[in-house]
Amino acid sequence: MPLGDNLGDKSDSRYCGVETDFNDDMPHVLSYNINGGFDFVVAPLMEPGYRPSLINSTRRESSVLPFAGSDLVLSPAQWSSHVVGKVSSWIDLDSEDDVLREDSEIALKQEIAWASHLSLQACLLPTPKGNSCANYARCVNQILQNLNNMQLWLRIPLVKSDVGDDDSLNGTSDGMVVEPTDSWELWNSFRELCEHHSQLSIALDVLSSLPSVNSLGRWFGEPVKAAIVHTDSFLTNARGYPCLSKRHQKLLNGFFYYSIQIVLSGKAVHKLPVASSPSGPSQTDNYAQQAQRHEIRSYLDYVGYLYQKMEPLSEQERFELGYRDFLQSPLQPLMDNLEAQTYETFEKDSVKYIQYQRAVSKALVDRIPDENASTTTVVLMVVGAGRGPLVRASLQAAEETGRKLKVYAVEKNPNAVVTLHSLVKLEGWENSVTIISCDMRCWEAPEKADILVSELLGSFGDNELSPECLDGAQRFLKPDGISIPSSYTSFIQPVTTSKLYNDVKLHKDLLHFETAYVVKLHRLAKLSPSQPVFTFTHPNHSSNKTNQRYKKLRFEAPIDTGSFIVHGFAGYFDAILYKDVHLGIEPSTATPNMFSWFPIFFPLRSPMYVKAGSPLDFHIWRCCGNTKVWYEWSVTSPTASPIHNSNGRSYWVGL
Repeated sequence: MPLGDNLGDKSDSRYCGVETDFNDDMPHVLSYNINGGFDFVVAPLMEPGYRPSLINSTRRESSVLPFAGSDLVLSPAQWSSHVVGKVSSWIDLDSEDDVLREDSEIALKQEIAWASHLSLQACLLPTPKGNSCANYARCVNQILQNLNNMQLWLRIPLVKSDVGDDDSLNGTSDGMVVEPTDSWELWNSFRELCEHHSQLSIALDVLSSLPSVNSLGRWFGEPVKAAIVHTDSFLTNARGYPCLSKRHQKLLNGFFYYSIQIVLSGKAVHKLPVASSPSGPSQTDNYAQQAQRHEIRSYLDYVGYLYQKMEPLSEQERFELGYRDFLQSPLQPLMDNLEAQTYETFEKDSVKYIQYQRAVSKALVDRIPDENASTTTVVLMVVGAGRGPLVRASLQAAEETGRKLKVYAVEKNPNAVVTLHSLVKLEGWENSVTIISCDMRCWEAPEKADILVSELLGSFGDNELSPECLDGAQRFLKPDGISIPSSYTSFIQPVTTSKLYNDVKLHKDLLHFETAYVVKLHRLAKLSPSQPVFTFTHPNHSSNKTNQRYKKLRFEAPIDTGSFIVHGFAGYFDAILYKDVHLGIEPSTATPNMFSWFPIFFPLRSPMYVKAGSPLDFHIWRCCGNTKVWYEWSVTSPTASPIHNSNGRSYWVGL
C-alpha cells in the first residue's frame, strides 16, 4: 500500500519495503508483510546455513539447493512486484580462507541465478568486508555481463567520520592511528572495478548517526535505489511512539524527492502505549488490534506521515516531470526552423514575458519623458519575433506607460511569419506592427531603432548564438539605442550525475561524450557553487568585437564533503534585460516558475575522481569559425582529461 498521495508524484518512493529473516514459507512472509502495510519484502533467497563445501561432491550434482521455496509458491507477478532478493550475508569473496572464498563465489552465483530465474527486479548484495573488495567486484562484474534487467543493490553503510570527530585519527590502545572512514570510498572503488555498470546501484544503510550535510549530498548524484532505515535509528516522541531526528527527517525527504525507496529493517524497539478507552469492550478490541498489527507498523506509519507531510509538486515541477534527466540536443536556431509545438511550449512561459514587458516599460519611460509621450513615437525592433509573444509584450508595455510605439517584427522562419500576419490582423495591430520576413543578418532597415528586443538566449546564455545575431543587428540601433537584453553571463559548476553519465555511455561513441546537452537536471549532486564564465554586453561598442572566449576556473568543495566523482559540468545563465530587470536559471538567482530553459550539461568522457580537499581545475573555450561556433572543455587538476570537442568535431552550432 503506497505511503500516501502526493499530488503529481508517481515515483517509486511511494512504496516502502521491509527486510525479513529467512523463512521457507514465502507465501506467509509475503501475506504477513503486505497485509501489514508494506509494498515489498527484502527476503533471503537461500537457507543461511548452506555452504557448498559441506555438500558431498558425489551428491552435489543431484542435491536440491535450499532456496526459500519453489518458484511456484508465488505467482510470477508477486515475485516480480513484491520481492527483492537478499544474497546471504555470510558471503565473503575477499576472505583469506580459501574454502570460504570459494563457497562465497559459488553461492553468490547460485543465488543471483535463482533471483534471475524468478524475474526479480532487484537483488541486495551484502556489504563488502574489509578494505579490499577486488575479488567480490570481479565476480559481480562477471554476473553483470550476462544479467537480465535485474538491478543489483550493493549494501553500503552511510558512514563518514571526519578529521575532527572523536572516533577518527585517534590513537588506539595499542598505539595505532585509526584513519577516518568514508563508506563512499568503498562504493567508488567497487563501482570503478565494475566499470560504472548501469545495473549496479546502491542500498544505503541509514544508521542512528549521520555524516555532515555536505557529505550526504554526494549520494544524491549516485545510483541510490533504496535506503534501509533501522528501527534502532528511531527516537521516541512525547507520546511514546517512534519518530526520527530533524536531520533524519530531512534526509528521508531527500530520498522521497529523488525517488529512493525506503526499506525498514529490524525488530520493534519501542514499547507502544495501549490506547486507553473508558469502555471495557473496546479496550479488548485494542489488544486484539495490536496483536494483529505488523510488529513494526508504527515505524511504517511514521515514514508515511513524513511522506504525506511533503510539499506537493508545484505546477512547474509537474510540467517538468517527464523531462527530468532526459538528454536533449540543444536547438540550432539559425540552421533550423522551429516547429509549432516548440513555439507553443515557449509561449506558455508567462513569467518570461512578464519580465520582458517590465524591461520594455522601463526602457520606454527612460527613453521618452512624460511630457513628450503623446508626440514622440518610439521605434522598437523585435529580432527573432517567432509567433509574436515579444511583440505582444512590447505593445502591452507601450499601453501601460502611455507611449507611442512603432514595431518591426523580424523573423526568418516563413512558417512563423504566417502566424504573425494572422496575429496582427486578429489583434488589429496593422498600423503599429510591420512584419519583416527575413534573416536579421541580411535585412537593411529603413530607419534606426530606439530599442532592440530579442529572445535569442540559450541555456548557457550564448550557446544559441545570441552574441553573433545581436552584433549583426546592432547596425539597426541608434547610437544611444537600448538592447533588451543588455547583458548575459554564463555560469558553470561540477556535478555528480551517475544517471546522465550512463545515459551518454549507452551510445558507445566519442560524439555523445563531446556534446553539450539541454537537460532538466534532477538526480545530481552539486559539488561546489557555480562560477561565472563568459559575459556578453549589448550594444557592443568595443573596438575588438571577437566573441571567442576562454576561462579557467578552480572549484573547491567544502572539506567535510569528502572525496567525490565528477561526471560533468552543469551550465546556466543569468541575463540583465534592462537595469534591475533580470531573468535566468543560475540556481542562486533563478527566476521563479520559469520553464523556458533547462540547464546545459557538459559531460566528461571519463569520470574524474577528486580526493577530499583537492581543487578541481576546469577550462572552457568558446571558439568561432566561419560557419560554426563550438565549445571545447577539459579538466587539468587533479588529473588531466582530454580536451573535449576539439575543432568542434562532435558538437557545434551552425551560423
